[in-house]
Amino acid sequence: MANMEIKTAGNPVLRQVAAKVGKIDKKIKKLLGDMADTMYAADGVGLAAPQIGVSLRVVVIDVGEGLLELINPEILSMEGSCLNVEGCLSVPNFDGEVERAENVKLRYRDRNGKPFVIEAKGLLAIAIQHELDHLDGVLFIDKASTLLPKS
Repeated sequence: MANMEIKTAGNPVLRQVAAKVGKIDKKIKKLLGDMADTMYAADGVGLAAPQIGVSLRVVVIDVGEGLLELINPEILSMEGSCLNVEGCLSVPNFDGEVERAENVKLRYRDRNGKPFVIEAKGLLAIAIQHELDHLDGVLFIDKASTLLPKS
């Protein structure tokens, strides 16, 4: 596995709508491993493929509950509302207050192509929404009500 370069705000790949994954093959499995290595090395809790320059609907998340590998993730429902401070590996110099749904229901496939539906709340729900925004070319700074320079 490899530690990849994280693309930062201003890179056009971060503004593209990522393509759906067709066949889950060795390349996709390697991508998942490289993304996890990169996320952990950068001390992040989530990483979307566009953040390493790959415009595919692939996300990895670990909020301390173990690694989630999401292929073609899709939010089925959202409930509630919460305001939290978020940061992003692709926007390294800022944090921002973002309003998100408190609970989400998500459908995705794992690295073996097996379909899953999960319900998430708290930090996991926020991370899911943040990372899925990346798949649609949206950065948290687009949604932030306040931006704060990191100290």
